[in-house]
Amino acid sequence: MVSWGKIERRHDVRFYLPRFVKLEERVRSRTNLRLRDFFRAMAGGATPKAEEKELYYSDDPATGVPFIRVQNLSASGELDLGEVKLINSETHNEMLARSHVHEDDLLVKITGVGRMAVSSVPPKGFEGNINQHIVRAKTRSRIESATLAAFLNTDIGEALATRRATGGTRPALDYPALRSIPIIYDETILPLLEAANTRRKNALGKAEELLASIDDYLLAVLGITLPFQPELENTIEKRMFRTRASDLGGWRFDPLFHSFKLWHAIESSPTPSAHLGRYCRLAKTGFAAGGSMQLHDDDGIIQIRPTNIGSDRQLKFDRNVYLDRSVLTKQPTDVLQRKEVLFNNTNSQEQVGKTAYFDIDGSFVCSNHITRIATNEADLLPEYLTVVLNAYQRLKVFYSICTNWNNQSGVNVDLLRWLKIPVPNMEKQRDIAQKVRAIHDQANKLRRNAAEELDRAKADIEAILLRDAV
Repeated sequence: MVSWGKIERRHDVRFYLPRFVKLEERVRSRTNLRLRDFFRAMAGGATPKAEEKELYYSDDPATGVPFIRVQNLSASGELDLGEVKLINSETHNEMLARSHVHEDDLLVKITGVGRMAVSSVPPKGFEGNINQHIVRAKTRSRIESATLAAFLNTDIGEALATRRATGGTRPALDYPALRSIPIIYDETILPLLEAANTRRKNALGKAEELLASIDDYLLAVLGITLPFQPELENTIEKRMFRTRASDLGGWRFDPLFHSFKLWHAIESSPTPSAHLGRYCRLAKTGFAAGGSMQLHDDDGIIQIRPTNIGSDRQLKFDRNVYLDRSVLTKQPTDVLQRKEVLFNNTNSQEQVGKTAYFDIDGSFVCSNHITRIATNEADLLPEYLTVVLNAYQRLKVFYSICTNWNNQSGVNVDLLRWLKIPVPNMEKQRDIAQKVRAIHDQANKLRRNAAEELDRAKADIEAILLRDAV
């Protein structure tokens, strides 16, 4: 029960849940400040149309401008720029001129599932832009932005933001609600967070080193020596090369395809090689789900999409799309089976080829941007194939063989079946799969340690913030 005198301008039940009310009373016993007291200016962004990619987006890291989305924000307070999208300078300076982001700004998530008000501060020297799910706020200083981000990323800040969010299936904070969040401002929490972030980044760095070692290990054990291809100046003269007509193969005439010499290296190695199609008993894409099939909550079947394949090439389920369960009877042959290989066939030339090994209980389907591969396991282990395809992706093999397919640049099923792969004996395939699995396990342990460092720091920060609170 809530007495009439306690009713504010909000009339939704969640706003008056006892846990939220009690927490806010404790916070207000320590502060009269609100987030609006720190904002000198604020702006939201927008998302250019994906179907007009050539007008708005860029694939060139040298000239593209970082386009920050919710997944680039981090509860560590730092931006995660590992897989950031890029927009061109025209879009940045014209269409999105009002939402420029610079090094001392505070970026806050205002819509979407998961934690609310996740906040980050860009690195020094940064210039970028944001989509409509983020607010960019100008404060008085970088220290002020970092302190606010540290508070908002605690469970205290997240609860205060969640209390103010509206909408059931896709919670959102409007600007007045965001600006009304009570803030306990204490710069002494920053050294705690910075020390934890240093330990966290050390652990993550070691994990990345382990994962980066996989490709060298794979090539060495297979006896594949890559041809030396020096980085050349990006001019017409430097990009020109000659090849023999007999090497064109009679079907591909695009220069990017023939500029890559991996195929000769594979054929010259002591490991036998063959076209992937020889070992496939299934290779088919998923399907595009219509609007009526998609659900707005998690009571359905997960449709795996490229966003479900993490930067470590393992499946993750923090940004899911759910389909009505009727898909199980309407399209039963599209239900994934254990030990299948999931290949990202389109989505962006740099990302084509991201591959994950599917070995999960339960009913799942995949989108038309994913190709399912089931192998003849007596000859080709799916876990080994996953390692090979991911090595190819990092070596930009798929970037060099992409064609215009599925309304985007990508690798269709026929091209995937044509792909030549090294196929050692079964014992060596098992050894490779086991070794890479052990590397992933070790990397995952380091990542868990990194997350625990941040959790401990947040707990210490919350204790400081609520000391002497009634």
